Amino acid sequence: MTNRERVISAIEHRQPDKVPHNVVFTGEMLEKMIRHTGNDEYMKTVNNHIVKGSARKPQIPVEGKAEYFKDEFDVVWNKSGADKDIGVVDEYILADLEMIYEYDPPPVDEDYVHEQCKRLVETKGTDFSYVSIGFTLFERAWSLCGMENLLGFMLTDPEAVMKLFAKLTERNIRQAEIALQYDIDGILFGDDWGQQRGMIMGPPLWRKMIKPHIFEMYKTVKDKGKYVLQHSCGDLREIVDELIDIGLDVYQTFQPEIYDLREYKEKFRSKLTIWAL
Repeated sequence: MTNRERVISAIEHRQPDKVPHNVVFTGEMLEKMIRHTGNDEYMKTVNNHIVKGSARKPQIPVEGKAEYFKDEFDVVWNKSGADKDIGVVDEYILADLEMIYEYDPPPVDEDYVHEQCKRLVETKGTDFSYVSIGFTLFERAWSLCGMENLLGFMLTDPEAVMKLFAKLTERNIRQAEIALQYDIDGILFGDDWGQQRGMIMGPPLWRKMIKPHIFEMYKTVKDKGKYVLQHSCGDLREIVDELIDIGLDVYQTFQPEIYDLREYKEKFRSKLTIWAL
């Protein structure tokens, strides 16, 4: 079996000849592994089964501010603290509720997405390939508004938040539409909804304000016959069945300190593929 065939066998609930794997590290942990092994090209030795392209443009350094980086939404991330990979938002762009009504996300850089997809197709070999659309909805909204502000707005002015979510969804779908023009296997949507115990916004608000948009994004992928992958850290036990119902094929990240792997493997044996990180 090729790496791609192994991954697809797992997704389609058939027994592959060996368990497919995909080893990833944060930047800091990769540096530690390289120092530990003495191998600057350590990642070439792990035989990952999966390759990805990203529709999200890389952050750029902020001039005159060491360890500050700006993303494609003009959100500035301060990485001078302990978290060097993600950092914390330096200043919220939409902290005022009225600004949300007038806000329009930046247009998709279509040339960039095409470029990333072409490179992915040219280099994927016999691996399973997907395009990642990270910070899709809730995460992108809180990076613009602030977590506490967004959760408050979801209660006090849901119309404003739904308008923002709708605009972000339209942008995500456009990125997916471009990626789906290429010979890839699926799309991964990244959006953290969970805490270590339960969901950040709770199931009722997720169902009312987030699920309809997630359904639209999943449908875009399923209509093209591709696999839907979802990254979400935390405890999603209250909504996993609903994600399956709207088209989810692969759930990442399945945290063993939250879920009993044996229990959920049995429960979702022919419904969902678990991608444990």
